Amino acid sequence: MDDTTQAPRTAETMSHADIMAIVVGVCVAMFLGALDQTIIAAALPAIARDLGDFADLSWVASVYLLTATAVTPLYGKFSDMHGRRSALMLAIAIFLIGSVGSAMAPTMLFLIAARAVQGLGGGGLISLAQTIIGDIVAPKERGRYQVYFASVFLLASLVGPMLGGFLTEHVHWSLIFWINLPLGAIAYLISSRALKRLPRHDQPHRLDVAGALLMVGATVTLMLALDYSGNGLSWLSAPIIAMVILSVLMWLGFGWRITTAAEPLIPPVILANPVVSMGTASACFGMGTYIALSIYTPLYFQVARGLSTSDSGLALIPLMVGTVVGATIAGQLMGRITHYKMMPIIGLILAMGATLSLAFFDARLTLTEFEAVLMLISIGLGTLLPTTTVAIQNAVELHQLGTTTGVMNFFRQLGSALLVAVFGVLLLGSGHHGHGAAAVEAVAKSSFFSMFLATFGGFFFAFVFLVAMKEQPLRSSAREVAGAVIAD
Repeated sequence: MDDTTQAPRTAETMSHADIMAIVVGVCVAMFLGALDQTIIAAALPAIARDLGDFADLSWVASVYLLTATAVTPLYGKFSDMHGRRSALMLAIAIFLIGSVGSAMAPTMLFLIAARAVQGLGGGGLISLAQTIIGDIVAPKERGRYQVYFASVFLLASLVGPMLGGFLTEHVHWSLIFWINLPLGAIAYLISSRALKRLPRHDQPHRLDVAGALLMVGATVTLMLALDYSGNGLSWLSAPIIAMVILSVLMWLGFGWRITTAAEPLIPPVILANPVVSMGTASACFGMGTYIALSIYTPLYFQVARGLSTSDSGLALIPLMVGTVVGATIAGQLMGRITHYKMMPIIGLILAMGATLSLAFFDARLTLTEFEAVLMLISIGLGTLLPTTTVAIQNAVELHQLGTTTGVMNFFRQLGSALLVAVFGVLLLGSGHHGHGAAAVEAVAKSSFFSMFLATFGGFFFAFVFLVAMKEQPLRSSAREVAGAVIAD
C-alpha cells in the first residue's frame, strides 16, 4: 500500500471543506476505538466479581488486543481492494456486534469470545482513520489537522476512565459496551456520508489470512501456557510443555509464511532494516508495558487503596493523560534538535525510576503522591512513542512508509496483548486456586510489588532497544511531520 504517493495528488484535488468533512468523520470513528481502550480499565474488577471469575480476567483485555493486531494489516489491504469507506463501515459494524455480545455476556468465557469479535472490528477503526488521512493530506500540511486527532485521544483519555468507573458503579458495567451503539451509529452515519467524497484508488491485493491465523494461534497457545502455569501447573508439566512446543511450531510456521507468501502479513524486508527492528522492539515493550499497567492499575486502586470503582477511574486519568503530554513535548522538539534520541532516553530513565519508587515505597506514598508518580511514568513513556515512530518512518523509502508504520503498530499491539497476559499471571495467576473475589483480591494485593517490578522490566527492555537504535539525521519531510505525531 502506498498512501504517501497518493496523498499529494489527492489533497490537491479536494477543497478544505471536503477534507474537513472527512476528518470529522474519521475522528468520530477514531474516538470510538480510542474510547474502548480507556473505558474498560476501571470496570474490570467489577466484571470479574459479577461473573465470578477473576482467573480469566486478563483475557478480557488481551484477546481484544490480539484479534485487533491480527486484522490491522488485513484492513489496510482490504481497503486498497474495496475502498476505504467500505472497509471502515465493515469495521464499525463488526465492532458493534462484538459490543452487543460483550454487554449481554452471561459468563466470562462468553465475554472473552465477544471481546475477540469486538477486536476484529476495533483493529480497523484507528488504523483506517490514519490511512484515510494519509490519502487526503500531504505530509507538509498534516500538522494543520493533527490537532483534531490529538484532541480525540486526549478526550478519550480523560472521559474513558471516568465514564467507565461511573457507569460501572452507579448503573452496570454492561453500559460501557451498550454506549458503543449510539456512538457507533453516529460514527457510521457521519463517516459513510463523508467518505463518499474520498477518491477511490483500488488496487489488487492478496490477504494473508493464513499468516494472521498462524500468528493468532501461536500467541494464544503461548498465552494459555502462561495462564495455566499460574494454575499450579509446573512449567515442566506435560500440558505446559506441549503448549509451548505447539506455540514454537506455529511461530516457525508464521516465520516461514512471511518469507514465502506473495503478500505476507509482515514483509520481512521491512524488519531487515536495523532502525525499524530496534525502534519497533523499543515501542513494542514500551507501549505494551504501558497498556498492561493501565489495565491493572484500577485493580490496585480498588484493592490496595480501597477506592470505589468511580474513584479508581478518576485516579487513572494522570496515567492516561501523561502520555499525550510526553508525546506532544517530544513531537514538538524532535524536529528542532539533532540528537532527538536523548528525549526518550531521559524519559525512560525517569519512568524506570518512578516505577521503582512505586515498587518499594507505594505504601508510604499518599494518593496524591502516587498520582504524581504515575504522571511522571506516563510522561516519560510518552516521549518514546513519537520518537520511535518518526525515526522508523525516516529510515525507509517513501514507498515503504505505509507498510512500515503498519508493521510498527502490529508489533506494538502484539506486545500489548502478550504483556497484559503476563501481568495477569503475576497478579491473578495464584487466584486460579479459587474464584472467590476475597481470596483472589488478597493474592492480587500481595502481587502488586511484582506488577511494578514487571513494569520496570518492560521499560528497561524498551530503553535497551532504544539505545541500540541508530540515530539517523531526519529528512526535511520527517522534520515537518515530527510535531504532528501523537500517541495512538
